[in-house]
Amino acid sequence: MSEPPSSARVQAALQGDALVVRLGGEWRITEPRPAWNSFVQEPKPARLRLVADGLGAWDSSLALFLREAGLWAELHGVTVESVGLPEGVTKLTALLAQKPAKPAEQKPAVPGLFNAVGLVTFAFWGEIKDLSRLVGECAYGIGRFFRGQAQFRWRDCLSEMQQCGAMALPIVGLISYLVGITLAYTGSIVVRQYGGDIWVADMVGLAVTREMGPMMAAIVLAGRTGAAFAATLGNMKANEEIDALSTLGVSPIDFLVMPRIVALFCMMPFLTLYSNCMGLLGGMTIAALPPLNIPPSLYWAETQTIVDLSDINTGLIKAAVFGLLIGLAGCWRGLQADRSAVGVGVAATRAVVTSILLIIVSDSIFAVIFNILGW
Repeated sequence: MSEPPSSARVQAALQGDALVVRLGGEWRITEPRPAWNSFVQEPKPARLRLVADGLGAWDSSLALFLREAGLWAELHGVTVESVGLPEGVTKLTALLAQKPAKPAEQKPAVPGLFNAVGLVTFAFWGEIKDLSRLVGECAYGIGRFFRGQAQFRWRDCLSEMQQCGAMALPIVGLISYLVGITLAYTGSIVVRQYGGDIWVADMVGLAVTREMGPMMAAIVLAGRTGAAFAATLGNMKANEEIDALSTLGVSPIDFLVMPRIVALFCMMPFLTLYSNCMGLLGGMTIAALPPLNIPPSLYWAETQTIVDLSDINTGLIKAAVFGLLIGLAGCWRGLQADRSAVGVGVAATRAVVTSILLIIVSDSIFAVIFNILGW
């Protein structure tokens, strides 16, 4: 009957200036093994000799023990000698001693000018193609609507009209009123130098009806309604509701996009008229107070002399186009959203930025066109 294998054993003894460590028994990673720290003696020897003495089967546990001994020797400047150790354990210990080379830190490369311009141009061209595709689909949707083939629900459109119209009156009225106050205060600083206090009504009337009325209403709806459109459609895309509509043969453009765009297109002129009234009211309030002291009746009469129907129509045309752009930008970013909660938030942010950018660009184009036409 064979004897059971002996467990790992270590014997350490000082012989002159050398610490002789004899290793024997069987070394298994699954069995307890001696710790090197328990065999360290004082004073520190000049040499460390590792001797195989009755060494049986071994695995990586022996290499780990030898690695601990080697680290101790490196730390204290002790030379290491090995006698009778298997070649395999020596190689494994050497592998453990090898430190992975630390990769050189690479500074982030600054893209070249042409490379950066190319990337931006490529991304911009992709955005233009995506937006053009959506505009084309909306144009086809309008054609299907007039042929009676569109899957358009007036119930959804009327609901969106309420949300972007009546529900937006408080914030639009407040901002427009404050803008009228600001314009009147700023204008009074200039006109009072020439004794023309009544000209405050002219300046506020033209600025509000032609520019600030439609602009303020559009910016408010860009942040309020455009972001809501993007978040709603982005959430539906994340939940695969838009894919379900397409699977059922329902056009997402007709069912989701067109009611929202039509609602904004229809309500923006009314909100602009309301914004004009509140802006004029803000200017009238400041004019009635010291130091201007202009009666409201006189202020209103002066406003009528400078503001005519062409000025109001100019603002209404801008408002209708702004409504189309806000609805288009909100739905476009919503349909582009990633299928995650983060993607919905990013889509809402991008919708607001895109809407305001389109509003400013289109307003500049309108200014040039109306100047050429003499409006």
